[in-house]
Amino acid sequence: MSRPPSAEAVRRSAFERWFGAGVEAVAPKQVLKEALGAPGGAFQLLGEALPAGVGVVGLAIGKAACAMARELTRTAGPLLRRGLAITKQGHSFPVDGWEVREASHPVPDDRSAAAGLGALSFVKSAKGSDVLVVLLSGGASSLTWSPISGISLDDIAGVGAWLLASGADIEEVNCVRKHLGAVGGGKLALASNAGRVHLFAISDVCDDRLDVIGSGPCTGDPTTWAEALDVVRRHGGLDRLPESVLRLLQRGARGEIAETPEWDHPKLVGVHADVVAGNADARRAVCAAARADGVASVVDGGLSLAGEARVLGSRLVAEARADLRARGGNGLYVAGGETTVTLTGSGEGGRCQELALAAALAEAGQRDWALMAAGTDGGDGPTDAAGAHADGLTVARGARAGWRATDALRSHDSHRFFRAEGGVLRTGPTQTNVMDLVMVGIGELPPT
Repeated sequence: MSRPPSAEAVRRSAFERWFGAGVEAVAPKQVLKEALGAPGGAFQLLGEALPAGVGVVGLAIGKAACAMARELTRTAGPLLRRGLAITKQGHSFPVDGWEVREASHPVPDDRSAAAGLGALSFVKSAKGSDVLVVLLSGGASSLTWSPISGISLDDIAGVGAWLLASGADIEEVNCVRKHLGAVGGGKLALASNAGRVHLFAISDVCDDRLDVIGSGPCTGDPTTWAEALDVVRRHGGLDRLPESVLRLLQRGARGEIAETPEWDHPKLVGVHADVVAGNADARRAVCAAARADGVASVVDGGLSLAGEARVLGSRLVAEARADLRARGGNGLYVAGGETTVTLTGSGEGGRCQELALAAALAEAGQRDWALMAAGTDGGDGPTDAAGAHADGLTVARGARAGWRATDALRSHDSHRFFRAEGGVLRTGPTQTNVMDLVMVGIGELPPT
């Protein structure tokens, strides 16, 4: 007779089930229904039917590119003339009528540069009678990062690697990317010859800003060369980046290079752009799923994941415990957003796993809590994990496996720690991306 699952296994299963509900709520097949379809099955763009003789060309960029392309194909039918999908390696699948290309993420490579040039060529070849539908999701910046004149692909790869390790947030990162790349900062839309441009984005940024999502390829850019140089300066890049990049940033800051186009550029004013999903949608679905499973007290902590992962992780459980107890007792605290990691070691990890490890150290030995932190795209840093589970016994389990949690956190080696300890969460690519979700359970979850 088989033994019943442990309380730990039941809790982890519940977390993963609720996480799945959050991911499903922001899947392209869910969020593009209203934007691209009509009750009678006819293709529409935000409720407007296309005039006779108008065709659709589709460009999908990001980790959800193939799934978004598939929805456009399903709804547009014969109106779709052709399509180009650019996605992360390992995230692609065939889509009828589309050329599918893989590129590198999070550090761009020659495939990324070629994909960026391919995207520009694709929109340039559109006709005045075409509607260009751009489907944007997280990862688009790196996947199409073609360098502008004056810097090389090696330069761009070096900047990309440095940005990931610098501790800069996504707005700062994309400010630099927009100025050094040929696609972001509205440049894709400027290159288009289509009569109309519609953009639909699944947001992977905290405030759903269209100029930040995917580095805003079809959106006016409020940032400047001087701000991009300031990002580099504040995060210690002046003595780490290639000299050619620094010279370019300095020339731009002096006004010797034109700024990226602003909001009122005539070709950008006419772009119809909408965010179809974001982190709040995923959090609502997680909360609803937990309540449906009988969790009486569920708190949506909002977009509270920000700053250094290890700093936030060290206090998050205590804050969740206090919040839930102020509301009457045990339950589930759900948070969303995106933390940062400033790399100083040579370990293997990701921001969600680092947050979970910091929480495990801060709350070691406490038996009343459990946590799961995961990226909604199914990836966490340069690992095969989406994130990690942690609880009051995580540090002790790691020690039994030969790992000191303090050393692993110091060297940013959270992935190898959790791999040995048993807390790694793997989901594979989810075909969406709305940043990260963290669930903190206090007490017995789900109730029995």
